[in-house]
Amino acid sequence: MAGVGRTSILAIALACAPAAALAQARTADVILTNARVYTVEKSQPWAQAVAIRGGKILAVGPAKTVARTRGKRTRVVDLGGRMLLPAFGDSHAHPLFGGLTYARCPIVDGKTVEQYKRLIAACVAKTPGTGVVYGVGWAQTNFPGISPRKETLDAISRDRPIIFGSFDGHGMWANSKALELAGITRDTRDPPNGKIDRDPKTGEPSGALWEFSAMALLDRLIPPPGPAELQASIRYVVRHFNSLGITNWHDAGVEFADDGSSDMVEAYRAVRDAGDLSTHVVIGLKWKNERGLDQIPGILKTAARASGYGLNARSVKYYLDGVIPQHTAAMIEPYEGTAERGKTSIPTGTLRAAITDLDARGFQAHIHAIGDRAVREGLDAFAAARTRNGAKDNRHFISHMNMIDPADQPRFGQLGVYAGLQPYWASNYDDMDLQKKAIGPKRTASIYPAANIVKAGGKLAYGADWPVDSANPLDGIQVALTRTNPQKPGSGALGPDQAVTLAEAIASYTLHVAQVNHIDQRTGSIAVGKDADLVVLDRNLFELLPAEISKAKVLLTLFAGKPVFGHVGSFGRASSTR
Repeated sequence: MAGVGRTSILAIALACAPAAALAQARTADVILTNARVYTVEKSQPWAQAVAIRGGKILAVGPAKTVARTRGKRTRVVDLGGRMLLPAFGDSHAHPLFGGLTYARCPIVDGKTVEQYKRLIAACVAKTPGTGVVYGVGWAQTNFPGISPRKETLDAISRDRPIIFGSFDGHGMWANSKALELAGITRDTRDPPNGKIDRDPKTGEPSGALWEFSAMALLDRLIPPPGPAELQASIRYVVRHFNSLGITNWHDAGVEFADDGSSDMVEAYRAVRDAGDLSTHVVIGLKWKNERGLDQIPGILKTAARASGYGLNARSVKYYLDGVIPQHTAAMIEPYEGTAERGKTSIPTGTLRAAITDLDARGFQAHIHAIGDRAVREGLDAFAAARTRNGAKDNRHFISHMNMIDPADQPRFGQLGVYAGLQPYWASNYDDMDLQKKAIGPKRTASIYPAANIVKAGGKLAYGADWPVDSANPLDGIQVALTRTNPQKPGSGALGPDQAVTLAEAIASYTLHVAQVNHIDQRTGSIAVGKDADLVVLDRNLFELLPAEISKAKVLLTLFAGKPVFGHVGSFGRASSTR
């Protein structure tokens, strides 16, 4: 080694040293020890202790090795054998919609039409005046024929407009006054890719509007949230997600203007500047389906403005189709017993051109696709972008994908496209019954083919689509392993051959979400140098039966080493060397 200086020798030695040994020159602020540490790192999946300094992971490994980072002021916390994981992520959430769901006349707890009537009547009584009463939370499965009717709301009030959004964001329910003020009559045509339910005898609007283009007919009647309400929604979701061990999410569909302004981006900035944004966030800007490539300059301006605030808005969300029960999801073959196939909401040429253009500029594409034809068109668009631009590290992904044609399942691995599945949906429940009826038994056998994607080399990145379903990753992990709904254990498994392993499910809620969000060098696994985004569970998931996983509890969530849920002192006496 002639000619190699002392500094170079030290650098080589450090590069070859075990992870825990890198900490010898510095002492930890906190050591979490006597734990079942699952790192989600293939080279070192299990450990006993983690040392934290300055919000970063200083060491991870055997308890005796990590203990060498202990100094005079180090706080040592004995976790009593509990499980320590990297904090969870969520690849697909709707914080504004979810926050407002609980802030504006929530009816999510209603299970029958009569319960909805009582909840809405109470909101009307609490809101004097003649203005619109607006809320969110009804489920189509609670209505005969899956469509709500205006007469139900007319019985509460015919003098003031009443408008309620569905829990999944794909439908609006309006009374006669709201329809009148919006100018929706029997002569109003269904907008492109939208549907106005009508009375089969009279042809009059019956009260339900499906998909964004139809729902938009009511937009001008609904008062937009102000800055304080937007910030309150974000803070609500931060607290809720932190309590579930989540410190990393993707906001799937934020509105913006052509001048680059966005009320939601400003709200994120305000919450972050106040020190209340205890999570990593990627902002997905919502593609306007009614427009074309002319909106790209506005996307670039908004992303640049967000970047100036220290926020990441270099992702674009495309709503490519609807949902299966209403036959608005785009399918390769017709719905059972019909000639309907559903339609995609963005012209094929426009989708390919937009994704190719923005891919070349380093933007990620995030596609909502539920039907198998929509999934195929999304994958085709990614393939076209790769042909034009070459392989880029933009980490595109598609969310939902209730149906994926077998020929398309290997393409996720081939194209490097992440599958943003909602694992909780891969089970039998009320809405699944509607889907099965719409697509028939043959196609039901291939709903949510998670295992096939993994076997073919693809990666899953889990999200809840909250508030559509539980944001609790432990609920999602259990369903991913069992394909059985925790709320309906007797309903049987949905495609049990598509279950994944526990290790795969955990990675899909941690490291893979961090990869999708381009922050896997900072978080998503427990490794030296990464942020100390960690979660402590009351039991080891690997020692539980799959059907028991949702019973585990989050005891502590750390974001950059600081508790954002729970208390370090709750694990008994914490010691320090003085």
